Amino acid sequence: MNFDQITSKENSLFKELRLLQATGSKGQKARQSSGCALLEGIHLVQSWVGDPALKTLFTSEMGLHNSEIAQAVYSHLEICPETKVYQLDSALWNVLSDLVNAPHIAGLLSLPKSSLAPAQSIANLDGDVVILDRIQDAGNVGTILRTAAAAGFTQIIALTGCAHLWSSKVLRAGMGAHHLLDLYEGWTNQQVLSAVTAPLMAATADAEQDLFNMQQELLKPVAWVMGSEGQGVSEELLAQAKGVSIPIDPRVESLNVSSAAAICLFETVRVRRN
Repeated sequence: MNFDQITSKENSLFKELRLLQATGSKGQKARQSSGCALLEGIHLVQSWVGDPALKTLFTSEMGLHNSEIAQAVYSHLEICPETKVYQLDSALWNVLSDLVNAPHIAGLLSLPKSSLAPAQSIANLDGDVVILDRIQDAGNVGTILRTAAAAGFTQIIALTGCAHLWSSKVLRAGMGAHHLLDLYEGWTNQQVLSAVTAPLMAATADAEQDLFNMQQELLKPVAWVMGSEGQGVSEELLAQAKGVSIPIDPRVESLNVSSAAAICLFETVRVRRN
């Protein structure tokens, strides 16, 4: 099967891919304006194989000689025959990806409605929610998304100041979890307080409430709030939330936020199973 070729970094589509990879507000603006995100690597592409949202694939002649990449491409085409596939010149992969020995496969993904919907258009968000309050490290954000998906928490709100949920680094750390989640981004504290119906539970080191003594509260829907690496949960949200602490050795100051999230979410799962 012959695919269209991209041989120059001056190609308009290649330039669009580079914009989607940009860090900070530049990349976020490109993703929001185009309604797309870039999936890099075989694992992320495999997570969306068969989903029409994966509307464009990029590989190379070398990539198609890799059985795993070829299977992903042709399996997706069989289910979604309208998918456009481009072969990039092998030299362009060193420009496109900052991964060492990057596999020659990437995809252009249409963002889900939840990620594009303005916060003010959502009147109520019922059920369990995970709220990320200004968590800036992409690895932490992606790890929390992966943990939330594993624990069955599918609704995630990222407040303004968080690492962007669909950035390349967060996608890589999420390891495909994005496909299982409803992601809301760029919300304010007030929008959270207006829309989220479950009681807020803020993970914080100095709270009197012990996580492991919350059997009754965790049986019902909860909104877990995880605060920024340096400052924790904001005062405005803390004022409206129940502070919850994880018992740790007093010689240790605190836990990494992604570790704290994992403990809180899976304690909720454990309580409900019992």
